[in-house]
Formats: sequence, structure tokens, C-alpha cells
Amino acid sequence: MLTLHTIDEVRAQVRAWKAAGLRVACVPTMGNLHAGHLRLVSVARQHADKVVASVFVNPTQFGPNEDFDSYPRTLETDREKLAAAGTHLLFAPPVEEMYPGPSLTWVDVEQLGDHLCGASRPGHFRGVSTVVCKLFHIMEPDVACFGEKDYQQLAIIRRMVRDLCFAVEVVGVPTERESDGLAMSSRNGYLTPAQRAVAPQVHAHLLQARDALTSGETDFEGLVARLSESLSTHGFQVDYLQIMDAVQLVPATPESREIRVAVAARLGKTRLIDNIAVAIVRD
Repeated sequence: MLTLHTIDEVRAQVRAWKAAGLRVACVPTMGNLHAGHLRLVSVARQHADKVVASVFVNPTQFGPNEDFDSYPRTLETDREKLAAAGTHLLFAPPVEEMYPGPSLTWVDVEQLGDHLCGASRPGHFRGVSTVVCKLFHIMEPDVACFGEKDYQQLAIIRRMVRDLCFAVEVVGVPTERESDGLAMSSRNGYLTPAQRAVAPQVHAHLLQARDALTSGETDFEGLVARLSESLSTHGFQVDYLQIMDAVQLVPATPESREIRVAVAARLGKTRLIDNIAVAIVRD
């Protein structure tokens, strides 16, 4: 596996592959990799001849009181995992390579990023869409793989690709989970042992929501209130729990056919997010 640190080097290598008629997939990450990231690499290999992964802790998607400085940076371990998973190129740029000076240009996908995680993390999705736009220009991929755990991020990237006419196929990959249902996340390492024992309740409550909805529950507000209160009794501080239209990310109605139930909740200092798909079958 090649490891490159500059934009020019990555562009030159990718363009050489493309000149040889090869198809390229990319897997953008912030590192501290777990099995969910490696699943993205596996899916990317199914869609392309060459896989480019990035490891870059993007400062512009962190708020002033968030964990940018303490976010785990494990590049050497990440490099070993990516190589073992069959990645062909690792792009690991320093911050000054991606942001060589004060930025005056941003990519902001309106509306989709204004609520859910965007409401409590102002500017977060502007940072995400901007850095992904940069990575797409650098890597020039045919395919890009993203996990469905960050479902709002996935929807925003898909809309950015559509609106800005990127020739990139965006592939959403189902969430990888621990054996007890907890969605894999680089931030799970922040949990204390006692918190880790409680954390699977996030997924358990999503399953309750799915069961209620597929059984015909139409009182969405009441269901959300009951589940939010239940999470609170388990020690969570609920940021949001929403039954939403899976495409528009607006509150779902009883007529909605594709639904995602999404939740963000804090357990101590750790913010956990998760979501689940709900298919409503009607006559």
C-alpha cells in the first residue's frame, strides 16, 4: 500500500491508474479505525479496481468546545489495518496541506444540515461537505463509500454530489455493530466501563421504535416522547430522537413510506448517534 501526504502525489497516482483504465473508489475517514471503516474498504473493493482511503482529522467540522485536540490519532495502527484490508493508497495529509491558508470558500448544503446533528453542532456539516468536496477533487473517485451510521452526513453528501454534478457514485454501507448492538464508533473509546454497559440501549430503543411503527403506530410524537423518556431513565441526555422521511430528512408523516428513526444522545461526555430504517407496507 502506498502512503502519500500531498495533494499532487495523490492526483498523479490516481490519474495514472485512470489512464490505465482502472476504476477508483475512495473511503474518507478521520482515522482511529474500527471494523466499520474496514467494511467500507471491503465494499469499495467490490466496486473498483483501486481503493484510496484518507485519514484526516478535519478541523473545520469541530466546534469550539468539541474534541478536535483530543480526538484519537492512530496513524500507524490505521495504516496497518488499511493495508491488511487491501487498500491500495492511503492519503494522510497534514492540516496545512488541506487548508494552506484562511478559507474564504465553503460548501454548505442548505436545509439538510440545519437540523438533527446540525442544530446542536452549528457549522459541522459545512466542514464535512467542504472537506469531502476537496477530497473528491483530489482523489477523483468513481465511487465513494460512507457508513449509514452517519445517515444525515450520507444524505448531505449525496445531495452535494447531485447539486454540484460530481461524477461519483455514493454507496451507503450498513452500520457495523458490536455483538450487543452498539453502533461502532471511534468515540466509543471515551465510554467508561459502566457507560459502555448502558450504551446498547440506544440501539434497543431504535428497535422498539421500528417494531411500533411496523405494527401500525401512527402517533409519532407520542412514540418519540415515550422513547426519549425511557432513554433518560437509563442515564442518557437526549439531543434528539426523530422519526423522519429517509430522503428529505424532515419529520415523517403516517403517509411516509421510507422512514429513518434517528437518535443522538449523550452518555456522560460521549455523544452517541444511531439510526434505523423502517419500511412501511401499505395496501
